[in-house]
Amino acid sequence: MVLLENDAFLAELTKLFDKSRLSGAVSLTIKRFNGHNKPVPRKGRPPLPTPTEYLCLVRASLRNKKITTIIHSKDVNKFQQAYWNLLKTNISGLKKLKKTKSAKPKVH
Repeated sequence: MVLLENDAFLAELTKLFDKSRLSGAVSLTIKRFNGHNKPVPRKGRPPLPTPTEYLCLVRASLRNKKITTIIHSKDVNKFQQAYWNLLKTNISGLKKLKKTKSAKPKVH
């Protein structure tokens, strides 16, 4: 898994979306990250310090290609705006659903 800066992550994500047009799907995971990259210590060991601010961990994968970025709380709005613009440009591959006409429910 490759840890990238936010702008580089968005550029690589664009490439993943382009590759996924031929076959496959891009999987995206966003979760809260406390900044610890070590496991929780066993009983009797000193605990990990509590974070002063939480970060956001974003992972994307297509087949065996995986990329990751960490977003600081002050950069979340900027990243969300850039990510939304990226999604709007790459969402064209979705299939339209066919609407079916259903009978009106009977009122008793």
